[in-house]
Amino acid sequence: MQTRQLMLYLDTIVKCFNKLNSDPILMKMKNRMKIQHWLMLLIVLCVSCKDDKSDTDSQAFDPSKPVVVSGFAPKEGGANQKMIIYGENFGNDLSKIKVTIGGQNARIIGANHQSLYCIVPAKAYDGDIEVSILDGSGEKIAKAEAGELFTYQKKMLVSSFIGETYENNTKYDVKDGPFDDCGGFEKMEWLVFDPQNRNHLYVAGYEKSCRLIDFEKEYVSTFATGLPGSHQVPAINFTLDGDMIVTHDQSSDTQPGNYLYTRSSGFKTKVALWNARGCRAAAVHPVNGECYYGFYNTGIIWRGDIGSVTAAQAFKLPNSSIRIFIVIHPTGNYAYIIVNNRQYIMRSDYNWEKKTFTEPYLVVGQDQKSGYTDGVGSNARVNEPQQGVFVKNTDYEGQEDEYDFYFCDKVNHVIRILTPQGRVSTFAGTPGTASYRDGDLRLEACFAYPAGIAYDEEKQCFYIGDSNNRRIRKIAYEE
Repeated sequence: MQTRQLMLYLDTIVKCFNKLNSDPILMKMKNRMKIQHWLMLLIVLCVSCKDDKSDTDSQAFDPSKPVVVSGFAPKEGGANQKMIIYGENFGNDLSKIKVTIGGQNARIIGANHQSLYCIVPAKAYDGDIEVSILDGSGEKIAKAEAGELFTYQKKMLVSSFIGETYENNTKYDVKDGPFDDCGGFEKMEWLVFDPQNRNHLYVAGYEKSCRLIDFEKEYVSTFATGLPGSHQVPAINFTLDGDMIVTHDQSSDTQPGNYLYTRSSGFKTKVALWNARGCRAAAVHPVNGECYYGFYNTGIIWRGDIGSVTAAQAFKLPNSSIRIFIVIHPTGNYAYIIVNNRQYIMRSDYNWEKKTFTEPYLVVGQDQKSGYTDGVGSNARVNEPQQGVFVKNTDYEGQEDEYDFYFCDKVNHVIRILTPQGRVSTFAGTPGTASYRDGDLRLEACFAYPAGIAYDEEKQCFYIGDSNNRRIRKIAYEE
């Protein structure tokens, strides 16, 4: 491909980038970033398709001429965004070209004297773009700046919040202590904030220890449940009055599956609630206050009132011998019934007149069809979905349902999103890869059997119980 033809292609692509960033309609398109990525891919293909080597392509930096930055595209984006910088006299030796964006070094992936192709670095907040030419010792001998600023958009990233391991992530200690010395975490099945003290985050450790994360004191302590047997606590939740419900996964039909811990006693005095075998989570209706919980062996969801030892059957799920997790929408209009060991999620709508949930229907996956597929309804595939949280989406403002549902897809090692329309997509993690790595939500981050998730609405961040990495991970915007 002749250089003149290539530059015509590049000029067209740049105009497309500018169109994307100036058209008010295209600016609102959710897929605009995807379009930009495709255009960048076209750039790479154009460069790779050259079949001859012109004078411009082979031209080295000319110290007698100035370096010129005449433009760049796209005009906005975040970390790991691909960018083209165009101008003159860049040369063709990548080892002698330096690009900074917002004062941060950008990785250069290609150069042809009149165009540079690079990756936007993290934390490029100021947005100024500088191209420098270096000599053999790495000293600047020429530079140029773009005439306008790049608009840096902060991205959500995965980081490690608290917890530590040693010996190549294979061993850990469990101990009370400050955030920087609290050991590792075990079997993090469920995370929940105290609704009356958002500085307290409780972590249910199943048959292991339950922990209390105190953000004000920056301290982690062990929460003693005083439950009989093996202390199998898969979930902790709260009543509308602020008392705590601790779920006990035990193997008898005639023993309590949930206990009430009163706030007035400092969560030390417990009262037995309804009997339930193999109960995995109790959920409290956010408006009317009744409690819902499931039986493992029967697949029946029961409705019980706090303070009463009797309960009534709400509905039965299609299967028995199932691990059931229940999460109720903040409005109380419906609940998601997550059947962890059968690979599906159902929805049950609330009957406000009768004050109970109704017969459920499938919204994600298929019975015993494990896998990983983004998609709608039964076309989506999950692998042991577990805890989820509802998060308000500003794009839905004014609509009937303003919330997305973020949930842990445990054995796929990712965090997924379920929209009100039933579409499942991947939010964070590397599908099928159980590993430990922080960074970009999809390009870098890795989890290992994430099971618990909590969302801090005020700080707009997620906390993930990353079970096999023994850490609490954090998903938040760059600081």
